[in-house]
Amino acid sequence: MIIGTAGHIDHGKTALVRALTGFDTDRLKEEKVRGISIDLGFAYLPTPDGSILGFVDVPGHERFIHNMLAGATGIDFVLLVVAANEGVKPQTVEHLLIADLLEISRGVVVLTKSDLADEIQFEKVKAQLRELLDGTTLSSAPIIQVSTVTGEGIEALRAYIVEAAREQPPSDGKGGFRLAVDRCFTLSGLGTVVTGTVVSGVVSVGDHVLVSPSGLKASVRSIHSQNRTASVGNVGDRCALNLTGSEIRKESISRGDFVIAPSLHAPADRIDVVLRVLATEGQLLTQWMPTRLYHAAVEVGARIVLLSDGLMAPGEERFVQLVLDRPIAAASRDRFVLRDTSGQRTIAGGRFLDLRAPSRKRRTPARIAQLQAYSKREPKASLEALLNTAPFYVDLSAFGRDFALSAFEIKAIAEEIGTISLSAQDHVWTVLPAVWDYLNRNLLAILEKFHSENPDVPGISLERLRMQLEPRLPASALNSVLQILAKRGQLALDGAWIRLPSHTLALSSPDEEIWRRTLPLLAGKDRLRPPKVREICHSLNLPEPYIRRLLKLVSKMGKIREISRDHFFPQETISEIAEIICDIALKNDGKISVAQLRDRLNNGRKIAIEIMEFFDRNGVTLRRGDFRIVNSSRLGLFRRPWSESTGSNSGGEASPVGRPDFKSGRGC
Repeated sequence: MIIGTAGHIDHGKTALVRALTGFDTDRLKEEKVRGISIDLGFAYLPTPDGSILGFVDVPGHERFIHNMLAGATGIDFVLLVVAANEGVKPQTVEHLLIADLLEISRGVVVLTKSDLADEIQFEKVKAQLRELLDGTTLSSAPIIQVSTVTGEGIEALRAYIVEAAREQPPSDGKGGFRLAVDRCFTLSGLGTVVTGTVVSGVVSVGDHVLVSPSGLKASVRSIHSQNRTASVGNVGDRCALNLTGSEIRKESISRGDFVIAPSLHAPADRIDVVLRVLATEGQLLTQWMPTRLYHAAVEVGARIVLLSDGLMAPGEERFVQLVLDRPIAAASRDRFVLRDTSGQRTIAGGRFLDLRAPSRKRRTPARIAQLQAYSKREPKASLEALLNTAPFYVDLSAFGRDFALSAFEIKAIAEEIGTISLSAQDHVWTVLPAVWDYLNRNLLAILEKFHSENPDVPGISLERLRMQLEPRLPASALNSVLQILAKRGQLALDGAWIRLPSHTLALSSPDEEIWRRTLPLLAGKDRLRPPKVREICHSLNLPEPYIRRLLKLVSKMGKIREISRDHFFPQETISEIAEIICDIALKNDGKISVAQLRDRLNNGRKIAIEIMEFFDRNGVTLRRGDFRIVNSSRLGLFRRPWSESTGSNSGGEASPVGRPDFKSGRGC
């Protein structure tokens, strides 16, 4: 269990920790000279059952509230320290409000300096405290009187803390590993060491980890957990990790970073949250209002985007969006605190909901319904609610990552709900069985209608089908659905076309025979520069009108495409060229030139120009001066949609409701 102190400056927090543990947490020279805590201090208390309790001593001065907030991360139990001879002071109130915003519900109020107060003063201060605690998470906390000078009450307080630790539920080690860094330093002979509280999961010696948000790779050489050498660090432990890596050094890691399991790395800079304004706040929260965000040990500038009409009043709780100055490492359900930009006062706090918040359509009923689903306290409840909310599917991989769940946990939750999962590239999409059945019926109905309206067209393209389908799945998820249905024989995948198995375009017997002789001329070793109609006629000794009519008929069947007059390419060749164009763009900052395509096809410039103009006409490429860029939304027309390709490992969009830049309607 991690115990944290809270309270006004010079009310005896450091002296109390020293009396309880024997550790002096003031480690800085300036702290010794000035007699006040400036930065975080740490101490440990062995218990009779062999466990170790960790103490985090925070500074009480208002100028060092950012250090206090860094120390509040991962606290299980709080000691709210109040000097009996002085009573409640401003930082007593602010520290209590912060504990309330962070939902720290276990703790005790410690009346220190009891040797300097009489019984009347005790009763007066206790009455102040009961009034102050009412309505907060510590409303039922006991009040214990102590004196670090005479030793009065110290043993009773120590026994109370040990008993509270015994009652704390044991750690189950669930979740992906996350450690909030509050210190980084170098030890001779060891190298770089980071310290912090394990927020979730378990870490072991030899594990590969990442420093987030920077993304630096590291390995865990050794672990110090709860002030002793260990092979593992568990959730709730104060840990020191000795990290090694080619880029790991003291200067590359800062307070506020997280050391995490690699699968959890996806920094966020636009986050939808549920925010509660303190009842004591004297100002309304306005649109695009600048604030300072404190999460774990990080401090970053943030602006508030209100997601409903009207300004936000003291005591009010709402969904809002926070747009951060820079990305941070975070997880859904993490607690945070907002302070004003001058650092003078705490104004609000809340929980992170969606780390991939959209920048457009963020106030729509569909989006608000999603946030209500995210606001559920348990991941299972959130996932189930999201699956019952438009658009009725969830990227299970991103959901597990953003909720800091292990692969085993997210799989168990999905199985418990009874979802149907669709694996595609680096993602696993999931839907409820009822949605799956509706999706299948809708998809087959679209195909049937398309064939009846277009009897001479071989099938529908992936993107055209996707845009008509409800729910509208991402292209990679729809690919997975189509492959499943194709294996069941419910539909057929024919090149870039999707069709019902019963729908076919057939040639007459004579035409079929001539087509069998023509195809090798188009699809052989010269497939990237196939002959034109006149050359085919010479080879087969047949009239031009006949061959032209036949090729146009086969083109309608989707087996070939006419890229320029009388110049036909097989559909497979067009797909191959589309892949080549994508590869050229990938290696040249998204740009494609005619010369680059000519060289890759080992073809003439004239044919390369014809090919590029063909893709231009179909919207697959967009001309920008002497270069083209790829229009990814049209790639499904020609690119092989059924082939697996590598996906991005970025955070991506967990929310499918729109996107883009905030246009401030000040005061709206």
